[in-house]
Amino acid sequence: MSITIEEKSNYSLLKIKEEKLNSVNSPDLKSQLVTLNKQGSKNIVVDMNDVKFCDSSGLSALLIGNRLCKEMEGKFVINSLQEMVQKMIEISQLDKVLHITNELNQAEEMMN
Repeated sequence: MSITIEEKSNYSLLKIKEEKLNSVNSPDLKSQLVTLNKQGSKNIVVDMNDVKFCDSSGLSALLIGNRLCKEMEGKFVINSLQEMVQKMIEISQLDKVLHITNELNQAEEMMN
């Protein structure tokens, strides 16, 4: 899976460079999130601008990131959802659990 990670002043930015987040590549996202968590990252923003499809295993990976950040009293934010992914999150009612922003600067503000 193609993921870039940028360390910002008070959070880690993960950019998923894939069109699909599914059972094939979601284990890679999970392992990246666990690794960041073990390295002390408690605030994580996941940029999903390139992701056009997400299945239940992809949502599961996002929920793991959310739980890991909460356990460290940090924040987990998903940024730039495409329409189909947004619908999937709303159908599963995860929009009530996850922090979602449209712009990176909104996500950055949540980290302060």
